[in-house]
Amino acid sequence: MAEHVKIFQGIRAYGDEVIHGCFSKVGVGRLKGLVSTTTTFIFFFFLLLIAALLNWMDIRGTSIGQSIFNSRTSKTYHERIEFPLNCSNSVNLPQTCPENYPSVFQPQESSARTCPDYFRWIHQDLKQWKSSGITEDMIERGKPSADFRLVIVNGKAYVEKYKKPYQTRDVFTIWGILQLLRLYPGKVPDLDLLFYSGDKTMIMKRDYKGLNATSPPPVFHYCGEKAALDIVFPDWTFWGWAEVNIKPWEETLRAIKKGRERIKWEKREPYAYWKGNPYVAKDRVELLKCNLSDKNDWNVRIYKQDWGKESQQGFKHSKLEDQCSHRYKIYIEGATWSVSEKYILACDSMTLLIKPKYCDFFSRSMVSMQHYWPIRRKNKCRDLKFAVEWGNNHPQEAQAMGKAGSKFIEETLTMRNVYDYMFHLLNEYSKLLKFKPTIPSKAHRVCAESVACLQKGLWKDFMVQSMVKSPSHKLPCALPPPFEPQAIQASLDREDKITRQVETLETEYWKKTKP
Repeated sequence: MAEHVKIFQGIRAYGDEVIHGCFSKVGVGRLKGLVSTTTTFIFFFFLLLIAALLNWMDIRGTSIGQSIFNSRTSKTYHERIEFPLNCSNSVNLPQTCPENYPSVFQPQESSARTCPDYFRWIHQDLKQWKSSGITEDMIERGKPSADFRLVIVNGKAYVEKYKKPYQTRDVFTIWGILQLLRLYPGKVPDLDLLFYSGDKTMIMKRDYKGLNATSPPPVFHYCGEKAALDIVFPDWTFWGWAEVNIKPWEETLRAIKKGRERIKWEKREPYAYWKGNPYVAKDRVELLKCNLSDKNDWNVRIYKQDWGKESQQGFKHSKLEDQCSHRYKIYIEGATWSVSEKYILACDSMTLLIKPKYCDFFSRSMVSMQHYWPIRRKNKCRDLKFAVEWGNNHPQEAQAMGKAGSKFIEETLTMRNVYDYMFHLLNEYSKLLKFKPTIPSKAHRVCAESVACLQKGLWKDFMVQSMVKSPSHKLPCALPPPFEPQAIQASLDREDKITRQVETLETEYWKKTKP
């Protein structure tokens, strides 16, 4: 701190020296002489100048003032004008879509910033169709794998539903896309896409190999894996998960940031914490074996979540902002990936990430031993115990890792970036279409009013909270270029090297410690 003060004082001293030096070049004696010989002339000159200026201001003052006022109010009006939810019809009647929302995107500011590095995966996820393009036939063949079809024509969205997915994932996903259209009106191009809102990946590479194989259909989904071709898209919880009372992402993140300040890292419980439903995946059931028992203490504290009971009790014991009480938090996948990842990383606790099989759209740019500590699936208990022991013996490094994970989430996973990721993904996808999108005969128009006005309770509350009320005044961030050849493999190799180094440390630890 003292160093920074000295630097600042040095800058000020340098500034003073320059100013005084400029005046010293004139010379004090010469300055006095000039003043004494020119005072009268300058006095009369300024009298004439002021008189002319007052006369000009009398003529032009009103118009100049009005021009400045108009300029200011025009900008303020542009920034402040909002289009809130307009549920004018009866609750029992279909809601019409208002036509007063701007249809053309007119930003006042350009965006010089480049999108975060994980945007590069957009190119990779669409690479499969780069050479062939996407045809209507591919869309038709992909229908059995999708929950709904979304078509955008002239900035308006139309949806054709095929089957009822779990809870209201599809509804909030569609809601999120509608907010994108409100943020950048008229800028999202015409497109035709299929979306699956379940857990399992749907478009497997193995099904499209061989001489007689057809081209794979493009299907958007919340997660991907090495063996699949699903196009990864932000999950529905960014706009809220009403069934379990998890608010939209911006509000949830604010709550977690406040919650983590209640207990400083060094005062938190020195154990690894996990809370959730263990019965959705084999790996989670196995994780239960790591919990504290009469026989073992693996430095792990696990709490089962009964969502049915929580719902009946008003979700009093499942608030995410109350779960920053331990120095370490465990991330483990569920049926596939888990939406809990962003909430866990935001807690400032060191994240112990059990090696995932699946990925979401943002996690592919995270780095092990920088944003999280890697844990093997086959040696969960032993690896977790070692990670906690290491962290407790290296508190500064452990705390720094926890903060780095939280910083990654706070700075790169803003809602602006979520929308920009959606925008660039849909924009790049539309470039691959080999046909002109048209409205399907069974599709119906959707807008904010048609989706939200018929909702009740938390469902409607969360939509109102996450609603984009006016167009952006900035352009989206600039999409970075694709990965260089071999760059992805080089990154994977680095991750493998780091993991092996951690495993070596663990081996040495267990040689010295009784199991």
